Amino acid sequence: MDRTLSSGSRWWALLAIVWGTLGVGAVTIGSGAMAQPAGGVAHGAGRAAPRGGGGSPRTRAASGRAVPSRSDTVVTIGRRELGRPVPSGFVGLSLEYPFVSTYAGADPRAVNPVLVKLIQNLEPGQAPVLRIGGDSTDGTWFPVRGLVAPRGVSYSLSPGSLALLRALAVATRARLILGINLKSGSSKVSVAEARGLLAGVGRSRIEAFEIGNEPEYYAARRNSVSIGVAPPRPPGYDFQAYSREFSRLRRLLAPIALAGPATGSLSWLTHLPQFLAAQRTLAQVTFHRYPLSRCVTDPRSPHYPTVANLLSPFASRGLMDGAGRYVAIAHRHRIVFRVDELNSVTCQGKPGVSDTFASALWALDALFEMARVGVDAVNIHMWPRAEPNQLFTFRQLHGRWVGSVRPEYYGLLMFTQAAPPGSRLLQVRATGTGQIRQWATLAPDGRVRLVLINDSLTHARTVRVQPPARSGYGMLERLQAPSAYTTGSVTFAGRSFGTQSSTGTLAGPVRSILLAPALSGYEVRLPAASAALVIIAPAHRARVLPHGCTVVSGLERRVELADAVEDPFRRVELMLSRRLGIPLELHRIAVGDGDAGKAAAAPLPHCL
Repeated sequence: MDRTLSSGSRWWALLAIVWGTLGVGAVTIGSGAMAQPAGGVAHGAGRAAPRGGGGSPRTRAASGRAVPSRSDTVVTIGRRELGRPVPSGFVGLSLEYPFVSTYAGADPRAVNPVLVKLIQNLEPGQAPVLRIGGDSTDGTWFPVRGLVAPRGVSYSLSPGSLALLRALAVATRARLILGINLKSGSSKVSVAEARGLLAGVGRSRIEAFEIGNEPEYYAARRNSVSIGVAPPRPPGYDFQAYSREFSRLRRLLAPIALAGPATGSLSWLTHLPQFLAAQRTLAQVTFHRYPLSRCVTDPRSPHYPTVANLLSPFASRGLMDGAGRYVAIAHRHRIVFRVDELNSVTCQGKPGVSDTFASALWALDALFEMARVGVDAVNIHMWPRAEPNQLFTFRQLHGRWVGSVRPEYYGLLMFTQAAPPGSRLLQVRATGTGQIRQWATLAPDGRVRLVLINDSLTHARTVRVQPPARSGYGMLERLQAPSAYTTGSVTFAGRSFGTQSSTGTLAGPVRSILLAPALSGYEVRLPAASAALVIIAPAHRARVLPHGCTVVSGLERRVELADAVEDPFRRVELMLSRRLGIPLELHRIAVGDGDAGKAAAAPLPHCL
């Protein structure tokens, strides 16, 4: 909302901008007006020093005097672009068949709008891919006359459940990857299920059928414990046996796109070249990843679920160790490589680990690692029986849906903003004593986006960022919470979903920090267990941005027309803009309703 400032406030804001422009200050941008220079960023963190040059080193820095940098890490962003562009629809969700209604509601005519918005947040303006399956893939069937329910089946597809799947796909503009029961061992059961899904959901909404789920365990005893029967496959069942079954179904289901092998085993991926040679019409290679497991009981194991282990490089950057070559093999065959089941802790999650803010920092780092090795898409898996792994939960209050958003979702949200579709990773190098993680992207809009992650549970870090040559101003947004162990009170750019949300959108004023360019770069302080997103605009010739452009996302500003500027204050602003090469909207004070003829009333899109 626009807010008209008093004359004194407007001149103070202008002075704050001058400080920032000279490389002396960082200006916090809140709900419609610029505040005093904010702490947390050097080159002007704190108040101006009194006359005579006294005061602390911090206040001397704010007054523009040169002080030694206290950065413990220097991050240098290079110009070299790495790997493939981040594809559209990179982040999706994975749900279990019996629990789609838990999230979407039971009525296909009224799909939960909060769920729809939360899905769309992760892929704004894109068509997401939702995966339906997981453990329930081999426990689901479609009843038809003449077929008997296989052993181990616990969920039957119905016209109502199929209508709900279709309604969810339509509401989110999504395509679905749908699991097909392979464990039953009956081709008739598998084909009947596929045909039922085609008829009920519609071919246009189906991305692929995924054949089976983690077949490497079909001969294992763990598959028989819950249903009280012998394992569905004999000892010795291996990848070659799975491939033969897959081939049989491929012929029966042609020409429908298929996905597989739906495995979490790296050893099974070693057979991928032979699998692709035998399955020439395969549409997607699917792989599952969890860094930690609740079933691991040895505290010395790196897989043992603790917050410290979740924040270790092993849990995020080690997720795809050894798998990169198979991503490349899939790409050589022009086949999508999708990690369609990903989360932090398998064996139903671990309270106090997978539901904490640490999971947000883990997810942010892990998604970048997926992009680095060339993964084409990722689906975050959740279901109510793995309560700590859920991204959000829902209930109805007075006839309206409300959702509770968990910390991990915030990490996905920051990744979405840091790596928009078409962006490419940039070479980035860190030196110094502070251990942080860093990722940089160059997006199609020309902006460089840098993510800094401090995974230390106890120590803050000070980072000096050296952007590519000829970079302009920057904007900093923080992802933070009281601690890595907290399960709530998470904010991204000062905003949150609160304890419950009826809209699925972040609420509250945007809290961003304007970083003015300086020869030494930008200096950023990272609190313990937090992350920061720095968006860096390219340097350009001094000019006023075209109408319809503003810096702060989500704020409604009025655009000042460049012609016929009579107000002296605005003439000074325009002079600064032209002379210093800073877009007018960077230091634009909200225009009041009395400025008729010189302002447009439309809300403005995100410009930075």
